Amino acid sequence: MYLSEPKTLSTPRGTFTWREGGDPSGAPVVMIHGWPESSYCWEHTGRHLKEGLRVIAPDLRGLGDSERTEGQQHYMKQALAEDVVSMLDELGIGEFQLVGHDWGGIVAQEVALAIPGRIQKMVIMNIAIINNLKGNMEVIEKVRSGSGKAYWYQHFQQAPGLAEAMIPGNEDTWIRFFVNGVVKPIPEDAVAEYVRMYSIPGTPGAGASYYRAFKEDAKRWATLSGHKWKIPSLYIYGNKDKVIIPEYLNHIEDCFEEIRVEQVDAGHFLQEEKPEEVAGHMNGFFDAR
Repeated sequence: MYLSEPKTLSTPRGTFTWREGGDPSGAPVVMIHGWPESSYCWEHTGRHLKEGLRVIAPDLRGLGDSERTEGQQHYMKQALAEDVVSMLDELGIGEFQLVGHDWGGIVAQEVALAIPGRIQKMVIMNIAIINNLKGNMEVIEKVRSGSGKAYWYQHFQQAPGLAEAMIPGNEDTWIRFFVNGVVKPIPEDAVAEYVRMYSIPGTPGAGASYYRAFKEDAKRWATLSGHKWKIPSLYIYGNKDKVIIPEYLNHIEDCFEEIRVEQVDAGHFLQEEKPEEVAGHMNGFFDAR
């Protein structure tokens, strides 16, 4: 095992869990998971990271073993970023390097907006860049020109009460439908962990709230077209993703002062399909000590 068992942390914003791995005196790397996963999603990638890094992997509110909270306002990505910052403050983490995948990539960007001076480098994986309004609009136009069937699960979860009524008792089927791998299977230990996590009471509603909050999130991001990231950044893209399609990369260079894009032959959950390759890109980018 690379990552520790979940540890509990209470902050003014609530009670959360987190895992850590690597060198306790190494350079901090904060790794934020997406949906429908938990901090465990970094377990296999972490085994291939170079020495001199200390991985800190929080469980976001409503997922992993962190608290389940009712009310979609708690799942706006700016609010989730505030949760993460409160955890880092409680842990005494000053400057750090940052990674985010899926919704965790959005939360990572919100963290970078909130405390830019503390973030040394940023890695985003298979999610939209929130200030890339031009590229994201091209995605919308592309999706509207087709069936959009790959996005059914988002509409399903946005419908009031459906997730809460239909997922309990079907967690194994629900999770396996999404984390099935495209090029290589997702490790079975990871799948079992997400099934366990999704079986915790309140998780279907909390997970759905990530999507129910999206409309309000989008209003906020629409104000960011003039923002340009000054943090040196790396975008690692699993190029077989059917949801985060290639058009998400359009105009990405305009959103950063310094950005490198690396592609991996994998689907959406690239860090679990190709953990060694993903870790290799991170190792070439991160500073260790």
